[in-house]
Amino acid sequence: MNPAPNFNPLAELYRWLEYFTFGPCLQLARTAFLARFTNSRRALVLGDGDGRFTARLLRANPAVQIDAIDSSSAMLAALARRAGPDASRVRIHLADVRNWEPPGNHELLGAQAASAAPQAPYDLVVTHFFLDCLTTAEVQSLAARLRPVVSPSALWVVSEFAIPPGWPGHLIARTLVAGLYLSFGLLTGLAVRTLPGHPAALRAAGFTLLDRRTRLAGILVSELWFAGPANPALPAPNP
Repeated sequence: MNPAPNFNPLAELYRWLEYFTFGPCLQLARTAFLARFTNSRRALVLGDGDGRFTARLLRANPAVQIDAIDSSSAMLAALARRAGPDASRVRIHLADVRNWEPPGNHELLGAQAASAAPQAPYDLVVTHFFLDCLTTAEVQSLAARLRPVVSPSALWVVSEFAIPPGWPGHLIARTLVAGLYLSFGLLTGLAVRTLPGHPAALRAAGFTLLDRRTRLAGILVSELWFAGPANPALPAPNP
């Protein structure tokens, strides 16, 4: 296993780097399904960076309790600051998700010891521009570990870069993604260099794709997955 990348030096600059390169597009991708999460009660947020999505989720859903996991202490500190008055509903976990275990089996930072008691399963998993820091095998392992600790009706929201079909988008996207991996490799030590096959990994763990939206001609995707077989009460995926 490669060492975890070090995103600490980017914590204060992350938002501005993002806006400089993609404008509001990444944040719009993160919040594409936000209105669907108003009934969530226990969310697992993995690698939310400086916490902009976490802050939006806390404001949109006054009842949700969040476990936020990241290997960057600086990013977690930024997330806690951005949560503001809602920070009491966020538990911070400083951990490398590749070997992280569900609550009760790992150290909780800033939480009472009683929080390790048995809890309700997660009904929401959030991975925005995070799975691209993992290999396909690591996404497969993560999905398999999470499947037993989510509720039967849990949702998993994914925002990611993608390589769209067709040679113009294919060429542009591949060049862009390669440049991003090179930049983050130099800045953080990230060893991954290719996008993982996360759809196959989630399906293998028993998740079903409900909806998929794209931006920037398919270079950005937002996906909503369901923890079980297709639910006839929910809409079919967009093409």
